[in-house]
Amino acid sequence: MTIIKAIFSKRVVLPTGTTPATLLIQDGKILKILPEKLAPTKEQPVRDLGDSVIMPGLIDCHVHINEPGRTEWEGFATATAAAAAGGITTLIDMPLNSSPVTTTTDAFTKKVNAAQDNILVNCGFWGGIIPDNVNQLEPLIQAGVMGFKVFLTHSGIDEFPNTPLKTLEKTLPLLAKFQLPLLVHAELDAPNAGQSALEDDNYSYSAYLASRPKAWENSAIDAVIGLCKKYNVRTHIVHLSSAEALQSIRSARHEGLPLTVETCPHYLYFSAEKINDGDTRFKCAPPIREAENNAKLWQALSDGEIDFIATDHSPAPPEIKELISGNLKEAWGGISSLQFSLPVTWTLAAERKNTLEQVSHWMSTAPANFLGLHNKGIIREGADADLVIWSPGKKMKVSPANIKFRHKVTPYEGEMLSGVVEETWVSGEIIYDRGAFNTLKFGKIILKSA
Repeated sequence: MTIIKAIFSKRVVLPTGTTPATLLIQDGKILKILPEKLAPTKEQPVRDLGDSVIMPGLIDCHVHINEPGRTEWEGFATATAAAAAGGITTLIDMPLNSSPVTTTTDAFTKKVNAAQDNILVNCGFWGGIIPDNVNQLEPLIQAGVMGFKVFLTHSGIDEFPNTPLKTLEKTLPLLAKFQLPLLVHAELDAPNAGQSALEDDNYSYSAYLASRPKAWENSAIDAVIGLCKKYNVRTHIVHLSSAEALQSIRSARHEGLPLTVETCPHYLYFSAEKINDGDTRFKCAPPIREAENNAKLWQALSDGEIDFIATDHSPAPPEIKELISGNLKEAWGGISSLQFSLPVTWTLAAERKNTLEQVSHWMSTAPANFLGLHNKGIIREGADADLVIWSPGKKMKVSPANIKFRHKVTPYEGEMLSGVVEETWVSGEIIYDRGAFNTLKFGKIILKSA
C-alpha cells in the first residue's frame, strides 16, 4: 500500500471557504479532508504548516514557452521551473513563438516530444489558426490540443500571420462541433496618429500607447462577439487591456453567449503614467494602459465580468528586447512574469480587500473550469493533489538572483511584493521547496480528448 501523506494548516482554501483542515494525500489524489488537525501517530505523521495557506495549485492558460526552435528565448525546463517557483502546477503553452509554430500535427508532435520528460509541472497545448491551415484543425483536435489561438493583427512572428475575419469564420463550425474554445488576440489595426508619433520618437511610451489604441481592441471584440453569436462557438478574449470593451462583453454575457475573458497581472499592477520612455521591459501588445482604465479592469475582475488571470509570459533574449537602445518601436513585445503572478495579484488584492478565495478562483478554479480540468483547481476529496503552500504575509523583492525563467528581464525587477511561495506540489509530490527543486519530473502532458 502506498504511503498516505498528511498535512495540516490553519488556512486551507476549500470551495466552502478558508478553514483549518488536514489533507490526506495518496497516489497523487486528495484522499480525505478532515476539519481538524489529525493527531499524529508513529504510523501516520502529520506536517503542521501553521498559518501558511494551502491553496489549489495555480493554472496559467497563457504561456509562451517557445520550444522547440526558440529555446534560447525560453524552454520547458526553465519555464516549468519558474512556474513551480510561482505555485503554478499546470500551464498551457501557446502555439507561438516556437519554431515550427503549432499549426500542423507534425509541429504538434515535435512540441509534445520536446516537453516529454522535461517538465516539472503539468503542461497542455493550444493549437494555432493561420490563414492556410484550415485542413489541419481537425487532425490537431484528434491529436489533443486544448483549443485554438488566432491573431487578428500581426503576431510579431512571420510564421504565424494574422487571420482575416472572413477566413476565421470558415473554421468556427468545426470548433463549435467539438466545443473547443477559440482564443482571440483581439486587435484590429487601423492607421492612426500614434503610429506617426512613434515613427518620430521611437522611445516615447505615450507614442507607443497611442499607436495601439483602445479602439483596436474594442472593434475586434465587437467583431468576435458577432461571430460567437452567429456560430455559438466558445470564444475567449485573451489579455484584455481596454476597459472600454467591458460594456460589449457585459451585453454578450447577458445574452448568454459562450464568451470568456482573461486579463494579465501587468495590466492591473502597472500604469502607463509611471512607465519611463525607453523602458522596453514594459512593451507588450495590447499595451499597458492608464491607471483609470486599469482600475476598471480590477473592478470587472472583482465583479466576475473578467473570468480569470493569466500571465501571457512572453520572454525574449535581452538584445531582442532592445534594452540598451530603448527603441520601443523595434523591441520585442512581451512581459516576463510567470514566476510572480501570485505575489503580484495578492499584493493588489490585499490592498483592495479582496480575499484568498477570490484569488484562488481567479488563478486556479476558473482556469480549470475553462479548460475542463475538473480534478484540478480545487481542493476536494478525489481531486488531484496539485497544491501551492504560501505565506501571504511575507514579502519578497524581485531581483535577478531569484528569477527562475531563462532571461532575468522583467518589469517587476525591484518591486516589493506580498506573498511568498514556500512549496509547490504536483500529483502529491513536492516539486519546489523553499528555493530547491525536486530532481524528478512529476509534470504530466495533458492531451484533450476529442
